[in-house]
Amino acid sequence: MRIILHSDCNSFYASVEAAEDPRLADKPVAVCGDPSLRHGIILAKSTQAKKCGVRTGEAIWQARQKCPGLLLISADQRKYLLYSRKMREIYRRYTRLVEPFGLDESWLDVSGHALSGEEIAARIRSSAREELGITVSIGISYNKVFAKLGSDLRKPDATTVITRENYREKIWPLPADELLFIGSATKNRLAALGLYTIGDVARASADLLQETLGKNGLMLRRFARGEDDAPVLCAEEADEIKSIGNSTTTPHDLKNEEAAKAVLYLLSDSVAARLRAHHFACGTVSVWMRDSELNTLNRQCRLSDASDSGTDIAKAALRLLRENYPWDLPLRSLGVCGCDLRSTQEDVQLPLWIAPRKRKERALDEALDAIRARWGHNAIRRGLMLCDRATSELNPVDDHALQPLGAMRGRG
Repeated sequence: MRIILHSDCNSFYASVEAAEDPRLADKPVAVCGDPSLRHGIILAKSTQAKKCGVRTGEAIWQARQKCPGLLLISADQRKYLLYSRKMREIYRRYTRLVEPFGLDESWLDVSGHALSGEEIAARIRSSAREELGITVSIGISYNKVFAKLGSDLRKPDATTVITRENYREKIWPLPADELLFIGSATKNRLAALGLYTIGDVARASADLLQETLGKNGLMLRRFARGEDDAPVLCAEEADEIKSIGNSTTTPHDLKNEEAAKAVLYLLSDSVAARLRAHHFACGTVSVWMRDSELNTLNRQCRLSDASDSGTDIAKAALRLLRENYPWDLPLRSLGVCGCDLRSTQEDVQLPLWIAPRKRKERALDEALDAIRARWGHNAIRRGLMLCDRATSELNPVDDHALQPLGAMRGRG
């Protein structure tokens, strides 16, 4: 019988800050971007801030209205990466099968261990408290989906066991969007079918879900019925890099396409540089748009050929913006992501003829990478970045990957 643990570090960013500075303990704390640059989204909050109603993903001004005494701390990704690595070292005391899910969550397969799942969970929680000064909640089940749901049921510093005998009682009454991979759009489509809980999804007709949501509908039904059999992959085997993207909140709202174009090129160049650093090219480009009222829109398109060129990515991103954003409201945030990744180090069939323009662009990209590696990303920039002094100082390379999954979904 499989024994799967899902460990979720409670209020991770805020807990790390409190561990580093004990004066923050038992105070309402929120970790965010730089408020002066309007990177004003709440990335994490302490338990005390949560009690005041502060939510991950909301704007700083909203959080301050709820909690006037809220202490704001700028996010420090290097610090969080260090604690994340230390947590994984604790996990590996019990199994090599540790699959990360962001910085603050991991699955562990401890099947066959001499200790029970509950005993291992207790030891992990104790080690996190004593060695790192943070707490974790752990779900234990026979599959990854239910283990993750278990870690969400009781917080902070708790263990929840989901079995084949009790999952209908513990899991099925939960709202449908508690299930992995159900966001707001899918939640609304399920609600239109009268499916509001995980149990509703589990009991729904497979044909109905497939007709409405395609193969994803069948996947969600399997998840809800406890039929997930996906293995836990160790970090060396897991395909951790499935996409590479950067996003930013600009110092002021972007009121037209020309203003957004500069930011899209900036983000696309940084995404392309990271693709090249990891020896990937992307076959699909997606753009994430958030307006001044915090409504979000995602669109994607395929490239004719996989590319790691900032120019190719930016042109696709700009086309997506032009075709899909109506400009009823100004834009507050933008993101660009390259997905459908292909390795550039594998043996591939080379074309008989490469356009001179492509050769020049490749040489230019390599020169830019060398300059930025030595002097920093903003040592050399596109001329269009100079049209707006406020956005010209944005540095997506240093700012990337600061938003956890919850922030992008706007969950509490």
